[in-house]
Amino acid sequence: MSNKVRIRRLPTGVPGLDNLLGGGLPEFSFNLIAGTPGSGKTTLAHQIMFSLAKPDNRALFFTVLGEPALKMLRYQQQFPFFDIDKVNDSIRFVNLSSDLLDGNFDRVLSRIAEEVKAYSPSLVFVDSFRSVAQSAKSMEQGASGLQRFVQQLGMQMTSWQATTFLIGEYLLPEAESSPVFTVADGILWMSQNLHRNSMVRKMQVVKMRGQAQAPGLHTFRISDAGIQVFPRAIVQPGAAVEAAIKLVTGDKRTLMGVPGLDDMLGGGLPVGYSLLVVGPSGSGKTILATEFLAEGVRRGEPGVIAAFEKSPSQLLNNKLQALVETGKVGVIDTRSLDLSIDETLHDLIEMINRMQAKRVVIDSLSGFELALAPEFQEDFRGSLYRMIAELTSMGVTILMTSELEDRYTDLRFSPFGSAFLADSIIVQRYIEIAGQFKRVLSVVKVRGSEHSKDIRLFDIIDDGIVIGETLSEYGGIMSGRPTVGV
Repeated sequence: MSNKVRIRRLPTGVPGLDNLLGGGLPEFSFNLIAGTPGSGKTTLAHQIMFSLAKPDNRALFFTVLGEPALKMLRYQQQFPFFDIDKVNDSIRFVNLSSDLLDGNFDRVLSRIAEEVKAYSPSLVFVDSFRSVAQSAKSMEQGASGLQRFVQQLGMQMTSWQATTFLIGEYLLPEAESSPVFTVADGILWMSQNLHRNSMVRKMQVVKMRGQAQAPGLHTFRISDAGIQVFPRAIVQPGAAVEAAIKLVTGDKRTLMGVPGLDDMLGGGLPVGYSLLVVGPSGSGKTILATEFLAEGVRRGEPGVIAAFEKSPSQLLNNKLQALVETGKVGVIDTRSLDLSIDETLHDLIEMINRMQAKRVVIDSLSGFELALAPEFQEDFRGSLYRMIAELTSMGVTILMTSELEDRYTDLRFSPFGSAFLADSIIVQRYIEIAGQFKRVLSVVKVRGSEHSKDIRLFDIIDDGIVIGETLSEYGGIMSGRPTVGV
């Protein structure tokens, strides 16, 4: 029999946040929501409060602001999580600004204690705690008085059997020396950074006592629906072992839908593999992706396509449009120019799970990189690696396209050196034969499987792609001898 104290975890009601916290907020914990001005601290606090508050789980929200609480609520009411019926029933707002003006910490503590005793809340919020800290600088009590105030407040909050939150604006140098950071059980850090013309918001769980949390910085958005967090994809320790097993046992194949191509791949693309299709503009990459999805629909394998270079109306040729209309292929429009890979991965996983999809197309990596906010472009390879690992661990087969300039004498597989991330690579090229441009393709690699080494001609017709004979059978002469390099 275990003598461990079991701590209940409270769901925050903020999409993605519970994953960061390790399952939710520890009940009766003393938490700090801190960060730069305008980063969304009050919105996060309200979203958590309205999600958790109910008649038998009441919330008390103290405001230490110069402006009235009604002004704050006027803006918070725009979010759908705001429930006016809960105000004064399950949620009570108390303004402490007049108490703080007297400069007496004991009076502020006494007022808070009186309100808590009278209301018996399960949740307590103090916003903005930074106002208390700033007042301390102008008081005789100074920093020592602030530290005593924080310690007493923390002890009182613990004795109240309430889950409590202090909300405050802090810069990093202040955070390192603030006494509240020492006594807090949990610390959520929020920031917003302007990089060129892109605004990026990030959240970090600096501290959460008694449970593991997701490390690092995670992007989030404030939309009309409120805050949504996109946890950073993290490759699990066993991923390398699983990948090795996949190579050994990958005898189940995904058919591509192009006659002759499956034979070149050694019987089809192994299930759960990532395939990179590279080639210059107009070489047929999107057509090949369409055939890949169409074959999946024919075999009862739904698919998802993420379009980065074109809008859905431009991307959907007649064949792909028909597939989408059947409901067997989902389309994610990702034309925003300040994306993060984790946000895109979230949308993909959500649609894959909803549709039970088995095939995913990313068209294209070149457009994907440009669609990312500038700071995410700097770590594109690392983020893409985590994204592919996460998707393939779900058992889906991925086809990615990448546009490359055809230099005729220099054959490359990726403009940013990420070809090693793909389990398989197909290269499409133009060659000159008898005064005409011809399209050719070849299978460069299929990990753990034999595959054709031929360079074969192919044409694009109304019905899709038709693969022809090899260059040696055609008898043509290729202009220039390409050098191959990854």
